[in-house]
Amino acid sequence: MIQEGEVFKALADETRLRVLNLFLLSEQPLCVCEIVDALKVPQYNISKHLTLLKHAGLVDVEKEGLWGYYRLKKDEPKNRAILAFLKDYLTGETFETDRRNLEVRLL
Repeated sequence: MIQEGEVFKALADETRLRVLNLFLLSEQPLCVCEIVDALKVPQYNISKHLTLLKHAGLVDVEKEGLWGYYRLKKDEPKNRAILAFLKDYLTGETFETDRRNLEVRLL
């Protein structure tokens, strides 16, 4: 069972908010390499942040061979409310730059 404190800890970091923003913008699961390219953050940092988001119950991972594809856990009722809030809240130049970088990466 996920403790509420874990969710709020996960949301208390700008990099994790940036990662969540990418998931909110993408209709498809994302691999670590796509997130690294979009955010310009080292792979080991992104992996650490994804682990925290997974433990908080906000993202899920599907393994395909050596690759892991992450996506939001939108089916959880509590997550729906949080994600709706974040979609409206995560605005600004940093999040817009991340969005553009992701679009370029996914082309």
